[in-house]
Amino acid sequence: MSEVVSMEEIRAISDRLGVDLTQIDLDSIHLPPGDDLGIPSDDEDLLEEDALEEDQGFGNILVVDNLPVVPKEKYEKLEGVVRKIYSQLGVIKEGGLYMPVDPETQKTLGYCFIEYNTPQEAELSKEKTHGYKLDRSHIFAVNMFEDIEKFLKVPDEWAPPEIKPYVPGEMLLKWLTDEKARDQYVIRSGGDTEVLWNDARQMKPELVYKRPYWTESFVQWSPMGTYLATVHRQGAAIWGGATTFNRLMRYAHPQVKLIDFSPGERYLVTYSSHEPSNPRDTHRVVLNIFDVRTGKVMRDFKGSADEFAVGGTGGVTGVSWPVFRWSGGKEDKYFARIGKNVISVYETETFSLIDKKSIKVENVMDFSWSPTDPILSLFVPECGNQPARVSLVQIPSKEELRQKNLFSVSDCKMYWQSNGDYLAVKVDRYTKTKKSTYTGFELFRIKERDIPIEVLELDNKNDKIIAFAWEPKGHRFAVIHGDNPRPDVSFYSMRSGTNTGRVSKLTTLKGKQANALYWSPGGRFIILAGMKGFNGQLEFFDVDELDTMASAEHFMATDVEWDPTGRYVATAVTSVHEMENGFNIWSFNGKLLYRILKDHFFQFLWRPRPPSFLSKEKEEEIAKNLKKYSKKYEAEDQDVSLLLSEQDREKRKKLKEEWEAWINEWKQLHEEEKMEREKLRDGEASDEEEEYQAKEVEVEEIIKVDEEVIPFEESQQ
Repeated sequence: MSEVVSMEEIRAISDRLGVDLTQIDLDSIHLPPGDDLGIPSDDEDLLEEDALEEDQGFGNILVVDNLPVVPKEKYEKLEGVVRKIYSQLGVIKEGGLYMPVDPETQKTLGYCFIEYNTPQEAELSKEKTHGYKLDRSHIFAVNMFEDIEKFLKVPDEWAPPEIKPYVPGEMLLKWLTDEKARDQYVIRSGGDTEVLWNDARQMKPELVYKRPYWTESFVQWSPMGTYLATVHRQGAAIWGGATTFNRLMRYAHPQVKLIDFSPGERYLVTYSSHEPSNPRDTHRVVLNIFDVRTGKVMRDFKGSADEFAVGGTGGVTGVSWPVFRWSGGKEDKYFARIGKNVISVYETETFSLIDKKSIKVENVMDFSWSPTDPILSLFVPECGNQPARVSLVQIPSKEELRQKNLFSVSDCKMYWQSNGDYLAVKVDRYTKTKKSTYTGFELFRIKERDIPIEVLELDNKNDKIIAFAWEPKGHRFAVIHGDNPRPDVSFYSMRSGTNTGRVSKLTTLKGKQANALYWSPGGRFIILAGMKGFNGQLEFFDVDELDTMASAEHFMATDVEWDPTGRYVATAVTSVHEMENGFNIWSFNGKLLYRILKDHFFQFLWRPRPPSFLSKEKEEEIAKNLKKYSKKYEAEDQDVSLLLSEQDREKRKKLKEEWEAWINEWKQLHEEEKMEREKLRDGEASDEEEEYQAKEVEVEEIIKVDEEVIPFEESQQ
């Protein structure tokens, strides 16, 4: 309710502010109804979330049941035992251990309350000590205090749940039915997040939805573009639609830092890292796997950062991200994580380990899934007399399909082709002197019988490999190799003429300012990009014709991203640079369509598209009869072109009119100031410079005078 203020208080306030109430007609003032005075707040979601935080005031308190019932003489001993067990898992607050005593018998009641500094420590203690066996007769039953309170509120009589009426929502895939076949993208700049159409015909974006402070850190599309995820202090949320972007679900996870969707969008993994109360301890990591549609936690993982930091390239506070890697395909059937000497593979039917045990692999360093099949590739480095090796393992049978031993290995990286047809393993090997390394490739043909392996070495095997990338859905790959600032770019094919079982080199481009490769999602076209030290050099290359379509530059570009159809490319300068923040949109062949500048620009992300429902045969038929289908769109393009030409003419006409109006305004001002100019020129009326004679006047001015006294003796000499 609104606070009621007495008339005496109003008079006192008016006297303090020097306001004369006799001059104000109070009866004429009518405030809008409601506590918000008719002004809706944009922060209702935040207020709602803050209320949730207030309700979590007892999240750091545990209730430990099934303790021994002891008399007063043994109270201190039992308290010491309990404190010793629970202080190992977190810092207990001063006076934070309380064991109630029966006032009549002076014996303990068999349970206690423990208050930690943080809810995370309490959750860890519950997880580690629930079911702890103190002795044969006493097995701990541990609950959060909040849970006890929740159980006490359960009514004695059962009542059927309230059935909410069905309210139809917006079709989440409606944006795919856009008549202009446009794609969407999301950008973040300053405090605003915007979703826009890429209207390449009009050479400008069209706003779909804009919201200030939509996220507290970043946004992320789901893999098929159905949802947009936002991240907040209290957890993550997903939003969907074509134009409205209503919130569809919230996932409670305090202090969440990272999120990751499964490929089929069925599950969402959230991650948080919490500083320990004891500085000597490692960070506490919490991972939750949610069902995207229901918001239910299907499985959670908790532990120290060290437990999740084995293998990989490292991430937040030493944890390799993503911690869980998903098998390919829309089924989201398996996910896996790497541990010390193990690969743990879980299936999503029960969210438990396959066969209830991990795959033991001594010294395993890295692994990755095939993008389409349940096949794992594992890398194990050299250890003692054992050579390094790459293995392919079938899931769920855990059968080893293929293994390749590698010798004198310094490092190894695995690259899967998008269809899972090929696996390239980049192997850095030591020379005989062990003072330098050279690089080669082991190429696995996954879909062929017995999975044959081919070895590829560059013409100069001592060349440093700067970048490697497979052509999406294709059989070609590109390699940047050599020394900066002008390395070479080579293109290879896994087919050689009529022989589809041999790798062959297509061409080598000498001396390119490039250190990154960006293939079009449809293949054929690639951008050779010079990022960071190369200041945003861009070369648009057609691999079918082995020809450069265009060369351009986006100065200081930090990001390059193709749209999901391969028609357009975005290059962006994010806030890592203070100047030139914003993004450019290019056609696939390197024509700049439009440029948008945004201060404090943070993110640009194209909205992904789901896989096409068309069969391969239907796609081939469309490609064969493309001219027939394109007539309709060519007519539309011509109409748009005529419209743009008319708009351009109108724009030029308007600019000319503005220019002439400005000239006339200054002519009028010039005429109005004529008398003033004549006065300043001592009566001379003409404005023509030729009628005046310039004179040079010399003025002498003493700037400084110095006096110096010379001794007499020196003057005699």
